[in-house]
Amino acid sequence: MMGRAGAFLALGAIALSPPSSGAEDRGGAAPGFSPGVHFSEQTGAALYAAVCQDCHMADAKGAVGAGHYPALARNPKLEASGYPLTLVLHGQGGMPPVGQMMDDRQVAMVVNYVRTHFGNAYADAVTVQDVAAARK
Repeated sequence: MMGRAGAFLALGAIALSPPSSGAEDRGGAAPGFSPGVHFSEQTGAALYAAVCQDCHMADAKGAVGAGHYPALARNPKLEASGYPLTLVLHGQGGMPPVGQMMDDRQVAMVVNYVRTHFGNAYADAVTVQDVAAARK
């Protein structure tokens, strides 16, 4: 059974594929994520469970198989808050830009959740203003 994040990845792949009928069907816009699709979860824990844990696992220890999903648990790379913020917003490698489907508050919540759980204790919280600035 495909989890919600897996379904998101499949939909993202479809959304990023240009339609077969050409750019005129898109109004000349470049392919991208549908602006009408957003995650509804309203806490960092709920966002992690719905969006992140299918790849990074419930215990955030990551996984290796069809791909490599890095551990978020006890991860020193999360110390600099801009690092996970940038990854959530813009993606990297196999990590999709899931922050495009979240509002600024949701992005801040899930980044702060990961940075304060799973053996991480990074106290400097990401703010909604940090997220808004990083989107630009």
